[in-house]
Amino acid sequence: MRTKTKYTLGLLAALLLGAATPVWAAGPPAPSIFSNPLALTFIILMVLLLVIIGILANILIGAADVKLKKRKKASGLLASVLTGLLLLASPALFAQDAPAAAEATNTAAKTIAGMSASTFYILATVIFLELFIIIALLINIKFLLRNEKDKIAAETETAEEKANKLSWWDRFNALRPVTEEASLDLGHDYDGIRELNNRLPGWWLYGFYFCIAFAGVYMWRYHVSHTAPLSAQEYERSVVKADLALKEYLKSKGEAVDENTVKMMTGADDLAAGKAIFVKSCAACHLETGAGSVGPNLTDDYWLHGNDMKSIFKTIRYGINAMPPWQSSLNNKQIAQVSSYIKTLHGTNPPNQKPPQGNLMKEEAAPAAPAADTAQAKPVAKN
Repeated sequence: MRTKTKYTLGLLAALLLGAATPVWAAGPPAPSIFSNPLALTFIILMVLLLVIIGILANILIGAADVKLKKRKKASGLLASVLTGLLLLASPALFAQDAPAAAEATNTAAKTIAGMSASTFYILATVIFLELFIIIALLINIKFLLRNEKDKIAAETETAEEKANKLSWWDRFNALRPVTEEASLDLGHDYDGIRELNNRLPGWWLYGFYFCIAFAGVYMWRYHVSHTAPLSAQEYERSVVKADLALKEYLKSKGEAVDENTVKMMTGADDLAAGKAIFVKSCAACHLETGAGSVGPNLTDDYWLHGNDMKSIFKTIRYGINAMPPWQSSLNNKQIAQVSSYIKTLHGTNPPNQKPPQGNLMKEEAAPAAPAADTAQAKPVAKN
């Protein structure tokens, strides 16, 4: 008890010394912080909280049951730290010389309740820090007391009480203690494993009831009222939706056309694009005029693999014999453009034509007409 009184008096003395130092050294009297009611309230609250911290610290040390030497050491360390903090803070909080007071008067807009903003925030910070320390000490005291209580209960607990003690999980599942197993035994023993009449946990039962109710709702909705699609129907709808999205994507990239849907493209821009592709990729084998070189003549009536749009498109896309497939280099729209340009070469009669190859095929309609852009050709026996 003497030790506690000694440290408490030491703290109060340090506080008074810290407050008095600037007063004795300031010379002429100056407005004191103690004249401000809010500041005085803060200071009194700080002192009270400091006393509470000291009391709680001693209680915590006593609850921890440490040696007297360690107790004195810890108490002395705490007192020293708090005393140092007060000594450092007191000149800034309690002292205010005449020039500072005059400056504070000129800068009244920077004050809070008559105190400078820095002083107010320092006082508030110290109070909050003390409150935090008090909360931490109370939490530690609670834990220590609970541990001590559990320790005493464990020492005085009988074997029967230990057997009847249930964990939180057992209590949550409404299980019965070990001592009541005899009344729960159903008389069924399987290799030393006894069957007990323990009620199923509430969470399991209610979950099972929910599944039954959900199954009824599901059966009515999907198989009786048919107000929602089944898995097969959802799959079919998803496939249709994906096909539409794919067509839109291919259309944006010019891939919407294939050998089954291709038609003659008569637009000037498409034919110009087809000519550019033909000159760049096809002229090496067919010449720019289409008269034929390594490849066959594309301007006469004789064709090896068909002269309609679908046949030309398919031949260019997939290739045939020595001709490579162009689907890896050209998209479907480009293949349709070059196919349409090849159709316009028919009958141009360029010089130095390659001799006819393949079957004679006469077109039934002019390829340039939009309504007959997919005219079929009749194969005629080779002369």
